Amino acid sequence: MRKRVIFITGASGEVGQALLRDLSQNPANQILTMDLHPLPPELRSLSTHVEGDLLNMRLLARLVSEYEMDTIYHLAALLSTRAEIQPEEAHQVNVEATMALLKLAAEESQWRKRSVQFIFPSSIAIYGMPDRATKAHFQRVREFEWNQPRTMYGCNKLYCEQLGSYFSRHYRQLAAEQPPTIDFRSVRFPGLISAVTVPSGGTSDYAPEMLHAAAQGKPYACFVREEARIPFMAMPDAVRALLLLAAAPRAALTRQVYNVTSFSLSAAQVRDRVLAAFPAAQITFEPDLKREAIIDSWPADIDDSAARMDWGWAPEYDAERAFQEYLIPGIRERYAGR
Repeated sequence: MRKRVIFITGASGEVGQALLRDLSQNPANQILTMDLHPLPPELRSLSTHVEGDLLNMRLLARLVSEYEMDTIYHLAALLSTRAEIQPEEAHQVNVEATMALLKLAAEESQWRKRSVQFIFPSSIAIYGMPDRATKAHFQRVREFEWNQPRTMYGCNKLYCEQLGSYFSRHYRQLAAEQPPTIDFRSVRFPGLISAVTVPSGGTSDYAPEMLHAAAQGKPYACFVREEARIPFMAMPDAVRALLLLAAAPRAALTRQVYNVTSFSLSAAQVRDRVLAAFPAAQITFEPDLKREAIIDSWPADIDDSAARMDWGWAPEYDAERAFQEYLIPGIRERYAGR
């Protein structure tokens, strides 16, 4: 008999590690994790971990034969900066692997005659503002506005949102009898900042990079100008958003993809908060015009009123609490004594 589990892909990444910590606090949760990389030593007892590639169909078939997946948190992705350097690989990791996993979830739903829940983190990278003047005019962007990404990562995420909608609404629509489909739910995250894990290739990583460099006494040259602004969220709120969306009654949801956010800061405002905590920090601004152009294409803030209304979303960490109670103490502790 197959073992019922919560399945987390990309579990060794920033969001994956935080989600695993949270889900493992409930002893009733049996967790299966997967990543190309091992879990950190302190997390290895929290799940059954498989090191492997989601594009390995034999491996996925073996997992399906051993485990019944009630909920899938599909976090594995090639992030924005690296995706621009390796677009073909990004398409394979971000789209083809997602397609394989959606099909697996759909077949699992049909086999057991009830929906598998599929939770998918998307990104503000799906937005594409054409210029700074437009960004300044449209201050809070809604889910259906400016869905014109300029990065491979954004294109991948937007397409996968559409794939999720297809598999949850229309997959096998020509069959004589409509079989159960997956329960696809997605959140579009702003820039995420963690006190626990180091930045890993996102274009919004200039904010956490400032903090980590300052805590280590290293100089940091920010790759965007001082006025550049996007929304951010502390990692605990990102995990809360995933869990709240997963727990929401299906009938309460008016859409499948939701914006979530917490606070919006310019790069200069991030610098000022870092300097208040680390007065000796050496932070300069040396804009990389290509990476800065990507930041400029993302909205300065996003409208998350649908998530607030439908499933009670509200961040627990505004900018002040995020820095003073989570980021600065956590990052200080990480580098203490080094």
